Amino acid sequence: MSQQRRSVPNSKKLVSRIVLAIAALALLGAGGWYWNNRESEAAEGAYRTTPVERGGIRVAISATGTLSAISTVTVGSQISGQVTDVLVDFNSKVKKGDVLARIDPSTYEAQIEQGTAQIASASASLAQARATLRNAELDYQRKADLGTQKLVAQSDVDLARSALDQARAQVNSSQAQIRQQTASTQTTRVNLQRTVITSPVDGVVLTRTIEPGQTVAANFSAPELFTIAEDLSKMKIELAVDESDIGQVKVGQVVSFTADAFADRQFKGTVEQVRLAATTTNNVVTYPVVVTVDNSDGTLLPGLTVNAEIEVSKRDKVLKVSNAALRYKPAANGTGATQAPAQGAQRAGGSGITDDLARTVADLKVNPQQQVAFDAAVASVRQRQAARQAQAVQGGNSMFGGGRGGPPGMVVMGGSGSGNMQAQVRQRMAERFQQDFAAFRAGLDDAQKQKWDAALGALLNAKRASIYRLVDGKPEPVMVRIGASDGTATEVSGGGVKEGDEIITGERAKE
Repeated sequence: MSQQRRSVPNSKKLVSRIVLAIAALALLGAGGWYWNNRESEAAEGAYRTTPVERGGIRVAISATGTLSAISTVTVGSQISGQVTDVLVDFNSKVKKGDVLARIDPSTYEAQIEQGTAQIASASASLAQARATLRNAELDYQRKADLGTQKLVAQSDVDLARSALDQARAQVNSSQAQIRQQTASTQTTRVNLQRTVITSPVDGVVLTRTIEPGQTVAANFSAPELFTIAEDLSKMKIELAVDESDIGQVKVGQVVSFTADAFADRQFKGTVEQVRLAATTTNNVVTYPVVVTVDNSDGTLLPGLTVNAEIEVSKRDKVLKVSNAALRYKPAANGTGATQAPAQGAQRAGGSGITDDLARTVADLKVNPQQQVAFDAAVASVRQRQAARQAQAVQGGNSMFGGGRGGPPGMVVMGGSGSGNMQAQVRQRMAERFQQDFAAFRAGLDDAQKQKWDAALGALLNAKRASIYRLVDGKPEPVMVRIGASDGTATEVSGGGVKEGDEIITGERAKE
């Protein structure tokens, strides 16, 4: 009985000890979790970050220019005289052949009457010369017959011949004088027609520089009387684009622009021509770019100054990151952010390029047979890259992959002559990818080959940069390819970067 009573207190003590031990372990675990979480939060709180987002990037070039009619005609006067009538004013709509103004025609009418009289006089002289010619011909014929009979002297025959030649010359002279007077009179008639100034085109009168009673002098140059815009339903803008941007401008690109006169509206146009006539002003070289604009509603006016943006590139549904992430460089303060880019970052070009090429193939709209060839090439590339990475890890040389120049997509960082080395790496990458995708490319048509070659070249020659991804409170350097930028965000690809990753943009000040 006593033994049973002693065993009950011992059991209670054992249970109490177990409970205390469990409680102690729970407290230790909670404390460890709190401490670790606190350190993680402290580490994460030490950095400013921005997420990798998926969206569109629009790259545009800004320029200014002036609106004008596509075709503007200057109407002048080819003759001198006093303006008697002006039949149009500013903004008048005219048709081809409409009378714009008249110049006093009296001077030219008098010259025509004078020329007509001179022609009549020359015609009378011609009739007289022809009569003299007939008489000279008869006289010569008679004396020539008598001369053969030795009835007249030879000198008389010679005088008759000379008189005949003179009569013929006088006829020719009279005929030439008639032609001369006729031509002079015709010139005066043309000038008389020019006293009526007409519109050469259908359009709108933009400027008028004469008034009735004003004298026009056209002795040395044709004075400009009117300026007519041929068709204001179609207009143009001549933009001045800086030489650093002109290489991105192509015919057919979309242009959006605004004018101060219509601040609440945005208009659209299309690049029609990129002219080669460069202009240098204060050591700044610009090229004229002609943009055509639809002005069917007549809103836009000639001479308006516009602020335009030429859309040179538009990328949809791409990964992008704030430009601040590209500018961030960690300080050597023991935070762990100064470590060299990871092995995966060095091989940023591998799977990233094949992923981008897959999007290019989707845009090419290939057939099933072409798709199979592409998938086989991609599988071969990834298999070779995996083998090289494994070999590099085993050999302890992740930078050069066993000293053979590194796998496709590797970027050599720093060191003397790194620029030449990167160029050599890109060259080897280009050769290797051309070999890998040779069978796929051979099955494309000419248009598809052109797009494929352009996309592959752009990917292989793309710029690369290091960004720092925040992982478990610590910065992890990642090498990515950078693409289009709109000044705020930049397209990134490769390096295993995915949507939602937190990218470091700066470090917070320590409290």
